Amino acid sequence: MGKVGLPRSTRSTAGMWDVGCAVALPGTARRWIIHDRRTMSSPAQGGDTRSCLNGPQLQPRELFVAGPGGDGRAQKEEVDDNTEEIMEGALIARDRVGVQDFVLLDSHTSEAAFLSNLRKRYQENLIYTYIGTLLVSVNPYKELDIYTVTQMQLYRGVNFFELPPHLYAIADNAYRVMCSEYNNHFILISGESGAGKTEASKKILQYYAVTCPTTEQLQIVRDRLLLSNPVLEARNSPGGKGTRDGVGGLTARGFLQAFGNAKTLRNDNSSRFGKYMDIQFDFKGAPVGGHILSYLIEKSRVVHQNHGERNFHIFYQLLEGGEKDLLCWLGLERNPQKYTYLIQGRCAKVFSINDKNDWKIVRKAFSIIDFSEKDIEQLFGIVASVLHLGNIQFEEDSNGHAIIRDGTQIKWISKLLGSHLSILQEALTHRKIEARSEEVLSPLNVDLAFYARDALAKAIYGRTFSWLVNKINGSLANKDSTQKTVIGLLDIYGFEVLDTNSFEQFCINYCNEKLQQLLIEMTLKAEQEEYELEGIEWEPIPYFNNKIICDLVEQKHKGIISILVLGSVYQNYAKCCEGGSGTQGSSNPRLLFQDEECLRPGEATDLSFLEKLEEKVGDHAHFVTYAFSSVSYPSPPSSHPQHCRKLADQKTRKSIDWVDFRLLHYAGEVTYCAVGFLEKNNDLLYRNLKEVLCNSKNGIIRDCFLLSELDNRRRPETVATQFKNSLTSLIEILMSKEPSYIRCIKPNENKEPGKFDDFLIRHQVKYLGLMEHLRVRRAGFAYRRKYELFLQRYKCLCPATWPNWNGTAAEGVERLIKHIGYKPEEYKLGRTKIFIRFPKTLFATEDAFEYRKHLLISRLQAKYKGFLGKRAYQKKRKAAIKLEACWRGALARREAKKRTWAVQTIRKFITGFINRKKPLCPENREFVRLAQYNYLVKLRDHLPKNVLDKSWLQPPSILEETSELLQKICMRNLVRKYCRGVTAERKAQLQQKVVTSAVFRGKKEGYVQSINQPFLDTRLKVNDINPKVLQLIQGETIKYVTPVIKYDRNGFKARERLLVLTQSSAYVVEMAKVKQKIDYAMLKGISTSNLSDGIVVIHVPEDNKQKGDVILQCEHLFETVTKLCMLANKQSLVKVVQGSLRFRIGSGKEGTMVFTVGKEPQVFKDKNGQLTVVSTQVKS
Repeated sequence: MGKVGLPRSTRSTAGMWDVGCAVALPGTARRWIIHDRRTMSSPAQGGDTRSCLNGPQLQPRELFVAGPGGDGRAQKEEVDDNTEEIMEGALIARDRVGVQDFVLLDSHTSEAAFLSNLRKRYQENLIYTYIGTLLVSVNPYKELDIYTVTQMQLYRGVNFFELPPHLYAIADNAYRVMCSEYNNHFILISGESGAGKTEASKKILQYYAVTCPTTEQLQIVRDRLLLSNPVLEARNSPGGKGTRDGVGGLTARGFLQAFGNAKTLRNDNSSRFGKYMDIQFDFKGAPVGGHILSYLIEKSRVVHQNHGERNFHIFYQLLEGGEKDLLCWLGLERNPQKYTYLIQGRCAKVFSINDKNDWKIVRKAFSIIDFSEKDIEQLFGIVASVLHLGNIQFEEDSNGHAIIRDGTQIKWISKLLGSHLSILQEALTHRKIEARSEEVLSPLNVDLAFYARDALAKAIYGRTFSWLVNKINGSLANKDSTQKTVIGLLDIYGFEVLDTNSFEQFCINYCNEKLQQLLIEMTLKAEQEEYELEGIEWEPIPYFNNKIICDLVEQKHKGIISILVLGSVYQNYAKCCEGGSGTQGSSNPRLLFQDEECLRPGEATDLSFLEKLEEKVGDHAHFVTYAFSSVSYPSPPSSHPQHCRKLADQKTRKSIDWVDFRLLHYAGEVTYCAVGFLEKNNDLLYRNLKEVLCNSKNGIIRDCFLLSELDNRRRPETVATQFKNSLTSLIEILMSKEPSYIRCIKPNENKEPGKFDDFLIRHQVKYLGLMEHLRVRRAGFAYRRKYELFLQRYKCLCPATWPNWNGTAAEGVERLIKHIGYKPEEYKLGRTKIFIRFPKTLFATEDAFEYRKHLLISRLQAKYKGFLGKRAYQKKRKAAIKLEACWRGALARREAKKRTWAVQTIRKFITGFINRKKPLCPENREFVRLAQYNYLVKLRDHLPKNVLDKSWLQPPSILEETSELLQKICMRNLVRKYCRGVTAERKAQLQQKVVTSAVFRGKKEGYVQSINQPFLDTRLKVNDINPKVLQLIQGETIKYVTPVIKYDRNGFKARERLLVLTQSSAYVVEMAKVKQKIDYAMLKGISTSNLSDGIVVIHVPEDNKQKGDVILQCEHLFETVTKLCMLANKQSLVKVVQGSLRFRIGSGKEGTMVFTVGKEPQVFKDKNGQLTVVSTQVKS
């Protein structure tokens, strides 16, 4: 079945569709075949094509669509026979990779089926799955090639369910609905810490940066949005090397990430603040501005980190990547181990974090977000001053007061913050007590001094971060007053459960409770209520409403936050009474809180806060404490009296400490340690320290700490109250926008790719409410629309409603859907809206609408294009005729010129041929040059290949002299090449052959046959000679050894011997004896016959040492004689005799050797006593 092209411009309804995509096959203007989306597959599900089917069967049905004036008849189309084969392959793929929408699960109520489908897709690197319009994302913990520009363009402007699930589909759907309906949207990204929420927001920002319309001004806004928020390294750049790529942003950790993110036990890049960002779009859909809201920066991390965690990234980036001059000006050293605030987690260096590279990106971000050099200088001064603050150490003097002995660090702080040194030192070691009209300085002890130091560091960093956010908002602000639409991105901390959970985790988890409540109100609860209001009969689905937990935390006067704030007031009041004036509030806390029942006398402590919780909310079903009866605490302070608390069960007391309380959150149980709750909620900063900061010469500090704060006598809100109010404001913002949801899931705790922890994921599926959401989607209707809007959009599909409908909208819609052919089970009509159950029904309607719309547009385009085409054709035809005429003339002139040249050339060469034998003259010069060229070209291909090749191309008569010279040059070159190619061994062989030639050439038979036989260095190796012989000739170098036959002088008996030639002598050797030694200096001559025998006679002088001439028979005579005469250097003594030769037998005796030719070679003594040598005739 062929792939069907669908209209790609459908916009306004995409955000309301639930399950999938139906394929509509347009036959005519009145006929459509609709296939159920639940039988469809996609490449992400393992299918080969985007239109492959994924179901047990394909059920075609008919949708009646008639244009205006149509007769209403419908025809049926049958499905291609190949459909069944395609379905079978897709079904196998679905079994392997799961379904891309959980709504398509057969067992949609089974948690096991849910997890199984999630696991299948995760193992195939399919990390995204839908639940209707909600996207479930599983962190792969590795780079996937699904975020390229090609992918972005693929999802741009496509119907929501037409392509496999992706973040880009969510982003594009929100953008298209915003542009078509001009309403505001937000994308809520939730999940645990490390589940990939921040990365999801980065990818959405990248998508908008690439796909939205752009101008030079918009590009600036785009860069600022991306740089103020982290953007991952792209692997399709790739290279991903920190350069600007096609994804549309700088590839590095962003600006706010450096100041607001840190390494935790669960995430190397955990956001330690909440962030909501609005992206503003103009009427064209182009991003023109933005605004960021931050929530609860974790200031306590500045002064304390748990083991295995780090402080905020910016501190390490400054030390690792800062320029040497900058660090010198700030008084810093590169080693983070030297700073107390950076080493408490004992992991200053982390392999997965490149602080030096991130520093470069942060520096570049300053220039793009319009930071002046003075701003940058002051900002780094503040960061450095925090590090110096951590290194200040207090000592106790004789009076028990805190003093600073080493003033190095405080001098740097004074310089960087622009504060007077003595005033700053006094503020760190004293506190100002206000007693009516008097102010008295009271010295601090060491503990309070350290508290004041840490409070100062937290206050400076916290307010500086807020200043940064405001600075970024200023650079993103759009000055145009026209109305704009926005898309909000909420990237906020995920649910946290640590080994020790404190005030920060309490606030974070409270925030997640509120967001879960938002999901309940905007999806599950709103879904049911809407059906009830519309009068649609529908069975309500039970779900857990976590409002009871939110009330436990935030209820006025009785909630945990109210009790916490009251305790903080009393603690602050106690410090005021001791002299601390950080609250600048009234001296009577009863004037600040009107809940008289909650007030109690005595000092407020974390334990008293815990008791008050038990008193107020102890009986709450979601609240648990240790609680024991009529016994003192295990190790109570002396100031604490005995307490009576209700008794918890034994199992609970084993799992919870005596200073802890436990909340049963929607996500599970979390145990909080109450120690430090009041102090962290107070966030107390002594008044005299605040005065120092208000009078600072550092411009950023002055902006953060205004002088007007010193005049405000009201107590500032506590951290919990501020956070609660900010969260309430955020919820109001989100409630005013259309929602999109992304649920991020962490597959394992160890951040290992491919590992799927069922227990951990089951827990997340539960607290994210995914099963409840799935049940609602399967039970309810996928799409609902007001009658007026539905009729306005689709009225062109029915003749009765087009172009205008005169009755009510409800009646018009009823008439319309009957004309289209909706079945009763596919829709319900409410009081004000139409409800459509199946997405396939809506898809078919939308495609029919698009088809009808395109008919008219196509006709208009066809007419206009025809007019333009005709006009263009006539213009081109006139131009073509004129060009053809000019071109034909040019061709004719070129041809005539070519023929003239040819005639002249032919004539010139004929004349040259006639005069070719004359001396060189103008008449034959061209011909002769041609003949010379042709000869040289032919000669190039017929040159001799070696020195023995005497062939040479016959030259023309005029080139005979030149040819002879070239032949000589060529031969010299061949000889030169041959000589250069001769090796030393080959040269020695040739020298021996030359000597052999001089001695035997033309004189002895068999010489010609020996020419091709190479001479060996020796016929026997030294190892073949008897060691005793070697001892006898020790001191002489053996040059040549060959076996010979020696004939005795008496009787001429043949004896096997060895002939050994050394550098100075020749030895005749028998086994282990040297039979005869012949010095080369005493050698008289060497004789051999002219026949083919191997007889050689070595003549020696007559003396007592020599017994006579030596008669030898050698197999390799030419080789042996040549080596002997060359070693003796007596080539002239070699004689080749004919017939016979005389030799000396002994003293005064001579013998005769006769050489003859016979049939067989032999050597014998004849009757005359002569030695006869018979040899065969050698064939030439």
